[in-house]
Order: sequence, then structure tokens, then C-alpha cells
Amino acid sequence: MRLFIGIPLSKTVVDELVVFCARLRAHAGNLRWSAPESWHITLQFLGNAGPDQYACLTARLGEVHASGFAVQLAALGFFDRAGVFFVDVAVTPALIALQQSIVEATEPCGFAPEARPFHPHITLARSKRDDRGRQLRQIQAGIRTQPAFTSFVAHEFLLYESHLSPAGSKYEVRARFPLE
Repeated sequence: MRLFIGIPLSKTVVDELVVFCARLRAHAGNLRWSAPESWHITLQFLGNAGPDQYACLTARLGEVHASGFAVQLAALGFFDRAGVFFVDVAVTPALIALQQSIVEATEPCGFAPEARPFHPHITLARSKRDDRGRQLRQIQAGIRTQPAFTSFVAHEFLLYESHLSPAGSKYEVRARFPLE
């Protein structure tokens, strides 16, 4: 199974993002838009895991203790080389502490931390392989001002399984871990 750990978004934020993305689609070119039910804030991508690793993960993640905290979406951004349009998540001490606690909890289960710095974001759309630059420039041109999104409190983090298909990834919640 292909796993990752993330924070789900509040319904209010999902609704705001749906409205925002609907307005941008007119300027978006040929982007593949992420489904609202797939939006999340990734804390750690784990990759493939066997049954023993899964059992280790659920036990170790259950030992992570953190308080709920406020999450605020920030500026829109683009990973040009990857062809990704996203909205940043404001980095706070509480978010960093949770992410680091999760990485520490998963290491004994055989998962290595990412080599890249933690960059919390929500992927809104991906460009198709042909002509990524043009598609991203079209969407950038359609953005007049940075939107403001409602903050929300993260009450839990989730262990997701990713199911790959030609139509895009589908995410299944495998376990929930409450924040105090």
C-alpha cells in the first residue's frame, strides 16, 4: 500500500477553494484540477508499506501527542518544473512541531525523512506534460489578487492510502489520530 500522512481541511476552507478554483478555470488552459475530496496538507509522504510497517505506523502515530492548532492558507504558488499550481499553508511553530514529531515516529518503522525542506501546501491543479510553462502562465495571468481564506483549527491528522489510476489518485483514510 502507498501511504502518506496529512491534515484534512475544514469544510469551510474546501468550500472557499471550490469557489476560487471555479473562477480560475476560465483562464486555466488545459490543467488537471485536483478533486476537492483529495485536498489535504501533507505532513509526510511514506511511499510503499507492507503489513508490518503499517502495524508499526499505526502504533507509533498513536503515540504522537500534540494540541490542535490554527491553520491559515497563504499565497498562491507554482512549482514550475513539476507543473503544479498550489496554495501555500502558513508555517507555524505548531505545524512544524507536529510534522517533526510525525517524522520521528515513522523512522523506527523504516521510513526516512524527506531530503527537501518541509513546504506545506495544497495542490489545486497540475498541468499536463506538454507545454507546462504556457499553462501555468495562463493561470498566473488570471489571478488579479491573492485570495484570503478562513483559518481553521486542525483537530486531527490522518494516515491515507493513495490509489493510483489513469484518472488521478484517490485517497482513502486508513487511520485517524486526534490532536488534543
